[in-house]
Amino acid sequence: MPLALLALAVTAFGVGTSEFAIMGLLPQVAQGVGVSIPDAGGLITGYAAGVIVGAPLLTAASARLPRRTTLMIVAALLAAGSALSALASGYGLLLAARVVAGVPQGALFGVGSVVAAQLVPPERRASAMSVMFGGFTLANVAGVPLVTWLGQTAGWRATFWAIAALGALSMAGIAALVPRRLRPEDETGLRAELATLRRPQVWLAMAVTTAGFGGVFASFTYVTPMMTTVAGFSGSSMTLLLVVFGLGMATGNLVSGRFAGRRLMPSLYVFLAGLSIVLSLFVMTAHSKVLAVCTLFLLGVFGFATVPALQLRILDKAAGAPTLASALNLSAFNIANALGAFLGGMAIRAGYGYTGPNAVGAVLAATGLALAVCSGLLDARAKAAIAR
Repeated sequence: MPLALLALAVTAFGVGTSEFAIMGLLPQVAQGVGVSIPDAGGLITGYAAGVIVGAPLLTAASARLPRRTTLMIVAALLAAGSALSALASGYGLLLAARVVAGVPQGALFGVGSVVAAQLVPPERRASAMSVMFGGFTLANVAGVPLVTWLGQTAGWRATFWAIAALGALSMAGIAALVPRRLRPEDETGLRAELATLRRPQVWLAMAVTTAGFGGVFASFTYVTPMMTTVAGFSGSSMTLLLVVFGLGMATGNLVSGRFAGRRLMPSLYVFLAGLSIVLSLFVMTAHSKVLAVCTLFLLGVFGFATVPALQLRILDKAAGAPTLASALNLSAFNIANALGAFLGGMAIRAGYGYTGPNAVGAVLAATGLALAVCSGLLDARAKAAIAR
């Protein structure tokens, strides 16, 4: 394994901790800034909005820069955004800080996915990306539970200071281990990157990401109040519950790395179908402690198994100049984040309780599956036309 992949994994660890930590502390943050839990969910939406905007803008602005330099810049911005979150004195300022913290994430993962794929032979691309995203899953196994515990014992602001330190460590790792330049033929200009956006399958792949992964966030955004209010766990149990979810994510990442590289679309169909089924079951299993824990683990498995597969799909469909499309797919992940959080909050406000977001998530995942099937059928039609 190239050591540069380790640097990418460390960076992904910092980003994953930044994105998901607030979900384990949603009640504390809501109380700290004087808003309701559904309104505090807007902080998750704000972070996602930063990613959505930042991914294409930062990627386009850095098109002439070496990818190593781009990765260092966005890691530094991630650290700065987390520090601003720790210093925020009210909801409005915290929301703005979360937007800033989210701005670099899309470019970080978009460029990182391309770099990971370029560091290994073509047949090992899925495995290389699973290593990078493995840092993201490790964040949920170790990083998020640790900063959740830190936030519960030392205050939620301490969590953001810890994440800022992770951002600084990520920047140092990139500087030390990622090559200054990759193969010359791998560096593409902005015009070539924009040209890939004319391909309908690129946009369809991003639509699959938005709908399918939106199902995960519809449920997971409100996992803390669901597990404490509906399942009956104490607030102090959330650290261990987040470890369970993180272990599921790590398992899903390994499964995706093993199978998506061999049979991408069949694997994606299975992952999205499984995700929809698990979310449907969560509406009922959330009322039982044992079944809720099992379902939470499976949500991590099927939810995160989709991530390397969806990112590999966009790299295939944007072959030749994949950096901008890859970053835009990260925007799609965070549109999914914002969409899921918003629709899940609507379900709660409509009186469906804290299990309502699970039903919303099941519908979103099923929509993603339908779009993936349409994309696969278009592939089959194109191959048939070439054969004739």
